[in-house]
Amino acid sequence: MKRLTENEALETLLLRLADGHPQRIFLENRLYRTAGGERGEARLQSRFKEFWIDGDFKVLWDVSLALGDWKVQLDGILLMERCALVIESKNISGEIYFNEATGEFFRLNLNGEKTVLEDPRVQLSKHIRFLTRWFAQHKIPLPVSGLAVFTSKHCEFITKPPGAPICKTYQMPDHLLKMWQSHPPKTARLHIAKVSKLLLANQTPFKRQPLCRQYTINPSDIKTGVLCRACSTLSMQREKRGWTCTRCGERDAAAHVHAAREYFSIVDDSLTNRDFRKFCKLESRSVASRLLSKLELDTTGEWKSCVYRLQKKK
Repeated sequence: MKRLTENEALETLLLRLADGHPQRIFLENRLYRTAGGERGEARLQSRFKEFWIDGDFKVLWDVSLALGDWKVQLDGILLMERCALVIESKNISGEIYFNEATGEFFRLNLNGEKTVLEDPRVQLSKHIRFLTRWFAQHKIPLPVSGLAVFTSKHCEFITKPPGAPICKTYQMPDHLLKMWQSHPPKTARLHIAKVSKLLLANQTPFKRQPLCRQYTINPSDIKTGVLCRACSTLSMQREKRGWTCTRCGERDAAAHVHAAREYFSIVDDSLTNRDFRKFCKLESRSVASRLLSKLELDTTGEWKSCVYRLQKKK
């Protein structure tokens, strides 16, 4: 079992908060940005299918690595025998401005409102330095470059530094090809599959805090009940062999599994039988215990003092 994605967690958190909750508008905006980012990354990954070179290559998406306390999340790494390219996805819409004189990067939205943002080249440069150092530590002889890809369909470059490693999604395959061509061929063959396996074996997934803790929301503000994924209401009731929605009649034998994922994603990273019963509106301790025992969870303590947590990845 694993937590919900950030987008899914925000959706369920909003569903479980009152309409007038003071954090609601902020969370709705956060969900809008997160959903847009996910759509942008999906467009980027789909467009990558147009990339091809005459040689071995492999792309890895959503890579999390660490060098001691220095941790990074890379949207993509393109591995080739000549070089490795960091791919950064930027979901920024509106008119895009780079001011070379001041080093300022900002955008104007459709209403003409100005928002100053971090220059994407700065983050890209940091990630290139990180991966260069990571390769050196693991004795991988690959030079590292990178490309920041603006994935929003509604962005327009008004000013753009000449030669900057920046492009739009549809331009990405050509930019990647030119970056590959700019590196001379290697005399010794590099096994891309081995480098890929090493990167994946050393992943250090980012541990996201439950949203109540992250956004300082009192867990008592969370509406309880088991979600019906057919009609998006907290109307599921437990029957002998599953759950039935009192609103639309949908049946779901595993509705409690999703409820547990919701709990770990938005409420807390530990769960007791009592917590589970309260969250799912269950009365029977034995039923709750039986359902929890079938989930892939780590446990500490026994009987009434038993605490459940998500399993640590090995």
